[in-house]
Amino acid sequence: MKKQELPQDKSALEGYTRDICYVKNKDGKYEKALSTGWNIKAEALDNAWDDINHRIEDARNAVINGEKSPIYYFFELRLMDMQVITGYTGFWRFTVKRHMKPHVFKKLSDKKLQKYADAFDISLEELKNFNG
Repeated sequence: MKKQELPQDKSALEGYTRDICYVKNKDGKYEKALSTGWNIKAEALDNAWDDINHRIEDARNAVINGEKSPIYYFFELRLMDMQVITGYTGFWRFTVKRHMKPHVFKKLSDKKLQKYADAFDISLEELKNFNG
């Protein structure tokens, strides 16, 4: 691709990052150039965020409907996976899954809930008094 053909399309990350691409200059030699983005990449990124927002909304509804505990919502909201949450809290994987059940969550001590609150960067009260 020639340097003047390098896409400079707008994207959600336009003000935050740019891509380094190898392009041919006017002498036909390769050099590095910066791109603000490509439409295809921007669409893929937008689709990924749509999926993430859908998962967060599903998690919120699951908590409101009494199917999951607030831990599940904040877990999705903070884009965590099991390895991350177990690393932050020190709980085992099966323990975290168990804590995502509403009847188990209600019995957790403040000390255990505080570990989750710290991991999610929220207050203990926000975790205990989830209001969706």
